Amino acid sequence: MSSDVLDKNIERVVKIKRCAAVVKGGRRFSFAAMVVVGDGRGKVGWGYGKANEVPPCVDKATKQASRSMIDVPVVEGSIPHQVKGRFGAAKVVLVPAGPGTGVIAGSAVRAVCEAAGIENILTKSFGTNNPVTLIKATVDALSNLRTKDQVERLRGVSLS
Repeated sequence: MSSDVLDKNIERVVKIKRCAAVVKGGRRFSFAAMVVVGDGRGKVGWGYGKANEVPPCVDKATKQASRSMIDVPVVEGSIPHQVKGRFGAAKVVLVPAGPGTGVIAGSAVRAVCEAAGIENILTKSFGTNNPVTLIKATVDALSNLRTKDQVERLRGVSLS
C-alpha cells in the first residue's frame, strides 16, 4: 500500500442541525455539524462546529475532531473486552465479536466504530437516541478499553 492510502483519514458527517433566529427581515439560519474522524487504525475523534453556512461548520467540526483524537486498542479487528460508556442520558454497551460479524450498530455508533478501524463489534444503546450524546458515550467507552498487556503492566503481574 502507498503512503497516500495510509495517511487518509475517515471523515463522517453524522448530524447537521439547523437553527432559526427570527429577526426584523425574516429568519436567519445557522448550522451546527457533528463530525467523526478516524484513521481506520485505532485513532478516532469527534468534533462539533457551528457557522452560518454548512461547509464552514463541517470544516470547523473536522478540525476539532482531528485535534481531539484518542487511541483505541483494536485486537484482531474487534475490541479486547466488553465495555460500557455513558454521557448524559446516553448509555452504550460495546461487545467484542468474532470475525465476519461486521459492525452491528446504529448510525452514530457505527460512524465512530468504523472510523476507529473496528470491523467486528456488537453494540446496544440505551436511553436517548440523540446522535451527539451517543457519539460522546461511544468515545467514552472506547477510551476505557485496555489490552491484556496494558492491564498486566498497570498491575505489575505477568499472566504468560
